[in-house]
Amino acid sequence: MEIIGKLSELLPEQTGQGKTGNSWRKRSFIIETLDDQYPKKVCIDAWGDRADSLNTLSMGDELNVSFDIESREYNGRWYTNIKAWKIEKKQSAVAGNNAPLPGADDMPPPPEPTDDLPF
Repeated sequence: MEIIGKLSELLPEQTGQGKTGNSWRKRSFIIETLDDQYPKKVCIDAWGDRADSLNTLSMGDELNVSFDIESREYNGRWYTNIKAWKIEKKQSAVAGNNAPLPGADDMPPPPEPTDDLPF
């Protein structure tokens, strides 16, 4: 599944140790949908190394997040987790059209037009 929205909050990283003795870490973030009449906020977890990718993001960045969703029962109550497996920062359409291409300053100018065209 995928969701597109803007980053509205980064929560602190959490760490712990599982029953098997393996350590774990996760960082949750809040994304706000953009295309809805009534925007919704969704809390998504980034586990392990994916939590590091959140360090390069800024509030308001547009993201495309691919995720898995899973529910589990504990003591008669149900809990739902949304786990990100891919987080991509969307490029702004305005910045993409106006931004120079890498190495554009190194390119020679286009040739002068000539009148020897056959048509």
